[in-house]
Amino acid sequence: MGDTEVKHRKVNRNKNKNEKNKEIPNPAVDPRDEGDGESTPEALPEELTEEPILKKSTSPKKSEKKQRNAGKAGTATAGQSLADLPTLAVTCHFNLLPMLLFGVALATRFYALDQPNSIVFDELHYGRYAGLYQKQTFFFDSHPPLGKQLLALAGYLGGFQGDFKFDKIGSSYNASVPVFAMRAVPALTGSLLIPLVYMIMLQLNYSQWTAALAGFLFLFDNALLTQSHYMLMEPIILFFAMSGVLCVLKFRALERSGNAQAHSYSLRWWGWLLSGSIFLTCALCVKYVGVYSYLLGLALVGHDFWEKVLGNLSLTKKQVFGHAVARFFAFFVVPLMVYIGVFYIHLTTLVNAGPHDSAMSSAFQASLEGGLSSIVRGQPLEVVHGSQVTLRHAHGSPCWLHSHAANYPVKYADKRGSSHQQQVTCYVAKDINNWWIVKRPNRTDLAVAAPLDRISHGEEIQLVHGITGRNLNSHNVAAPASPTKQEVSCYVDHNVSMPAQDVWRVEITNREEIGDVWHALESMVRLIHVNTSVALAFSGRMLPDWGHNQHEIVGDVMVNQPNTIFNVEEHRYTRNEDEKDRQLELMTTDFIPLEPVVMGFWEKFFELQIRMLFISNENVQNHMYTSSPWEWLVLTRGIAYWVSPDSNAQIHLLGNIFIWYSATIALAAYCGLLIFYLLRQRRQCYDIHEEAWNQFRTTGEVLLLGYVFHFLPYFFVDHTLFLHHYLPALAFKLLLNAALVEHLYYLTRLIFAKQFFNWMCVLIVLTWMSGILMVFNKFLPLCYGLGPMNATQILDLKLRETWDFIVHKP
Repeated sequence: MGDTEVKHRKVNRNKNKNEKNKEIPNPAVDPRDEGDGESTPEALPEELTEEPILKKSTSPKKSEKKQRNAGKAGTATAGQSLADLPTLAVTCHFNLLPMLLFGVALATRFYALDQPNSIVFDELHYGRYAGLYQKQTFFFDSHPPLGKQLLALAGYLGGFQGDFKFDKIGSSYNASVPVFAMRAVPALTGSLLIPLVYMIMLQLNYSQWTAALAGFLFLFDNALLTQSHYMLMEPIILFFAMSGVLCVLKFRALERSGNAQAHSYSLRWWGWLLSGSIFLTCALCVKYVGVYSYLLGLALVGHDFWEKVLGNLSLTKKQVFGHAVARFFAFFVVPLMVYIGVFYIHLTTLVNAGPHDSAMSSAFQASLEGGLSSIVRGQPLEVVHGSQVTLRHAHGSPCWLHSHAANYPVKYADKRGSSHQQQVTCYVAKDINNWWIVKRPNRTDLAVAAPLDRISHGEEIQLVHGITGRNLNSHNVAAPASPTKQEVSCYVDHNVSMPAQDVWRVEITNREEIGDVWHALESMVRLIHVNTSVALAFSGRMLPDWGHNQHEIVGDVMVNQPNTIFNVEEHRYTRNEDEKDRQLELMTTDFIPLEPVVMGFWEKFFELQIRMLFISNENVQNHMYTSSPWEWLVLTRGIAYWVSPDSNAQIHLLGNIFIWYSATIALAAYCGLLIFYLLRQRRQCYDIHEEAWNQFRTTGEVLLLGYVFHFLPYFFVDHTLFLHHYLPALAFKLLLNAALVEHLYYLTRLIFAKQFFNWMCVLIVLTWMSGILMVFNKFLPLCYGLGPMNATQILDLKLRETWDFIVHKP
């Protein structure tokens, strides 16, 4: 590889090989008829020596029959007539390498699958969700439900009825939980990963030994084993992602074949294209991080369309348009159908109210059986003069307009003064102090009587706090936690020059769909302060101890924003004029019976998507096992999943350090070689064969791009990260590692003529694989929670100071 520039040089170390011409015998001539008859060829091709058995021998019975029927049959013989019948042959091929790897994967993933018989790490959440599916009880999670549905299905088939309470990590399972059946889902998908990566490497034109090496790396990584052994989502995501990548590669192979036009729109063509799209969408439907795998598949299909379809001038515009429509249907329409279908199963199954109802809107809650629906189902629909209401902030985290018998401090910590009037806040829990009474400014009576005095869009009202009897008020005083905004209070007459400003105008923001009359649950309202034109708003800030750490309510001049939207959740009509009777009435649950609230699938679906987008239940701050993307490269920190109460036996998520470090080095080496080849080719120097370069480049298009897609986004997310977030990116890095090993072996054969160097390369790889097996075996107790283990045994496993193992026993 000198520095001389050579134009269009192609290295071909085999061009001086002697070509041997093999003579194939003529099947029309029997070799035994040639020569002197004393010698015959040692062996004939198999297809030339095989003859139908019935032609070689004829039974006595058939001979007699032949003689009897000689006149009728003419010269035709029984042997000849039977030889004319079609023969049936079935050929089976078994590739032992992937079968062997798959068998070992099943053995390692299913070994002691029901042990420990305790809640391990996120089984706390996923097991609980599976139980809620059995009870058809609604729950909220910030990720799509496909993985949880598979666990629930396994639990259902195993006889799980959802009665077990997943209360804390380490709690023992009872006999009602089919632990083996539910853990079998990630164990099976984790096992299927091994033959999948084997086939992916073959599809990238690597040898079966390189494909087996890729399966070996997946098989003996401790982190992948640990994740596959418990009720966790990562093995399921990886299974769908790798299945989708394999199908896309199969589709690309058809597109790049010499007869691509003949394959277009064939059953195989559609099968691989749609299968890839569906599998990649399923990865997204387990967790939203699966979108990176989907985007990788979309990029590969889009690149091939750009190169092989748009760049093919032999295709007509109509043919190009047809290919574009087919790909659009496969990668946009079909994924949307799959995604909606998963949520259709989710929402039509979970019809009962549950512990997560408060994350959803009032209308959504009211459409569920039980819970809030039992409270609000029979309530009045139209808000009128005298309505008793709770006003819920309609966006983000749930909270209700609230007041209590406590005033703002005379001076705040920053020395600013306040109105010293009654506090108004937004409270995150249901409380008697959340009740308000709607009244007309010109009326003093509060009891509802016929005819109903309905409140409509644009009309002015007052809000009377149900318990303290004071009116909702605002004035030109700075808010306690947001000095640039206006204070909201319940008016207290302190005999100072600060008159009441307690009139508000109702604006219904969705009146085009609901109408101008203010409706409970359905109408989204904005309350505009008549005197100052500010809107009642949720600031999102939390008040200090004097405000009981409740959220701040302000008057905001920025009227058109989501934080100014409220809706009536609970609603009843006032029956009594007496204040004490009204307070007692607020504590009762009697409602005027009306029709139940009905919410269709599409309304629920779109609301749930918005809630999942803005509410994350993964945002755990200051966790001791959190880690950054840079730390994943060198395995700085693992995660404690479970620890035995009786000894130091524990489950700790850690990768095989031999594999992880090797893969990181391989990633850097591949990038270095890629840059080197590109720079050399820019100077018209071609150092490797064209076939080797195409393989090397395709590896980058699929595996390096896949790693980048799954790794770089984590530098821009704002929630807490853990080591298991890295596993999808790790999968592509392990494949890249195996690919680089073959490429380095190719370079060894290219550069060194002596066989000695080739054997040295093989010996180094075998030594490296032996080290992987040793490390895998050493850390195996941390994968299964094997024990008992003493403190010395645990500390012997601590190869890095940053690995935080739990030692609570001597």
